[in-house]
Amino acid sequence: MNKSNAVSDWILLVVFSAVILTMPIWLAPFGANYPDLMQKFAIYGLFAIGFNLLFGLTGYLSFGHAAFLGVGSYAAVWSMKLLTMNVLPAVFFSVLVAGVFAFLIGYISLRRSGIYFSILTLAFAQMSYNLAYSVLTPITNGETGLQLSLSDPRVLDAAVGISTGRSLPSTNLFGVKMSGLPGFYFCAVVLIIGFFISLRIFRSPFGTMLKGIKSNQTRMAYTGLNTRPYLIWAFVISGMYAGLAGALMASTDPLAGAERMQWTASGEVVLMTILGGAGTLIGPMLGASIIKYFENIFSAFNEQTLNQAFDFLPDSIQGIVVDTVSLFVGEGWHLTLGLLFMITVIFLPGGIMEGFRRIGGIFTRNKSNTPSSGAVAEQS
Repeated sequence: MNKSNAVSDWILLVVFSAVILTMPIWLAPFGANYPDLMQKFAIYGLFAIGFNLLFGLTGYLSFGHAAFLGVGSYAAVWSMKLLTMNVLPAVFFSVLVAGVFAFLIGYISLRRSGIYFSILTLAFAQMSYNLAYSVLTPITNGETGLQLSLSDPRVLDAAVGISTGRSLPSTNLFGVKMSGLPGFYFCAVVLIIGFFISLRIFRSPFGTMLKGIKSNQTRMAYTGLNTRPYLIWAFVISGMYAGLAGALMASTDPLAGAERMQWTASGEVVLMTILGGAGTLIGPMLGASIIKYFENIFSAFNEQTLNQAFDFLPDSIQGIVVDTVSLFVGEGWHLTLGLLFMITVIFLPGGIMEGFRRIGGIFTRNKSNTPSSGAVAEQS
């Protein structure tokens, strides 16, 4: 990497960090500056950034990444039950367990490529979901979900004399509760660290090798290069990101359920990455934020809200409009998401980041086509 590229990467990291850390300020006009939603932006952004390291760099599409998200959540809650309510051991434990789990699944799934790889990851994820939901209930607590209880040992907290009293303890970072804005800023700092690691991977020889696999894996194999270890490492790192996102979920809300491992959660991170722009640095974070913001807005509408919004229409027309719009909001907001995804894929195959590049290209062309003052004088 030359010096100019290194400087531009540091500028990108500083700008990204500033945007994330100032979310409570610039999201206020959009009505999205409350901690729970900003935590979702950070957590799912981290999830999508990790998924992009696999899909965006290698082209291998996994439909089972929610399994690592769920495993990370379970590992974090067990850490809080057995060790301490401090979130740092929970984060470390979750990343470790998710990495081991990803290695086991990746070692088998990466024996195939293309649609066969995708189906294998989906099968493993559904197996994991069913195991968590009904088979491994002593570990996962089944459909009720894994929760904290007063009888949990928490040996590290007990060793230093931390008592929870008669109420359930709260997650904390050396005494700072992980709720509200402190919880968001913890997630934001972890997101920035995750983005920095992703940036370094993109610029590293390892990242270049992954891009080569996406470009033409067969040609690389013909040169005598064994691509399998690179793919396994990419899969493991991506799974560790998902486990980290699961740990953050449990850190802000100490509950782990099997629903986090469903195929719909895996599909959601695929949508986030493609919507923002697969293979780009900022795109996955952007896609995750847009989807979670739209979910927050459109799922909040109900029939009463719509009737108030279209109250200015005649009664006969108002009923038709409300019935039509209600299909795309509330519980049916996924129809709106589907339309957004279709429009993006049809007109911007490279995601929203491609749209930004096109807009930038227009300004660049206009600037290059503008004759200089000397040229104008010469022409005159």
